[in-house]
Amino acid sequence: QVQLVESGGGLVQAGDSLRLACTASGRTFSSYVMGWFRQAPGKEREFVATINWSGSSTYYTNSVKGRFTISRDNAKNTVYLQMNSLKPEDTAVYYCAMGQTGGITANRGLYNYWGQGTQVTVSS
Repeated sequence: QVQLVESGGGLVQAGDSLRLACTASGRTFSSYVMGWFRQAPGKEREFVATINWSGSSTYYTNSVKGRFTISRDNAKNTVYLQMNSLKPEDTAVYYCAMGQTGGITANRGLYNYWGQGTQVTVSS
């Protein structure tokens, strides 16, 4: 049984930083693509960032490029999302997800396991 547990969310002001973490269990973490998604109230869940098994390849949605950084520590079974220069429009529940063994993807349908989410609120 795969479990993904996110942490690190909170309430911050615009311009601040947060680092989210997601720890996985129940599977060989280092073999799989990992991703971060977010869902704001009344909106669909959207892709944020993805990283391949080794960390050598990453991809971001345009709105977070240059501000967010995804990384992973396979020895700790953990993927991170460093979020800098936060904006009110970044407010959402952030979910980590485990994908497949192939290349990185922004396709939500190719992620098989999801965490419970962590709330990020950015005040103006």
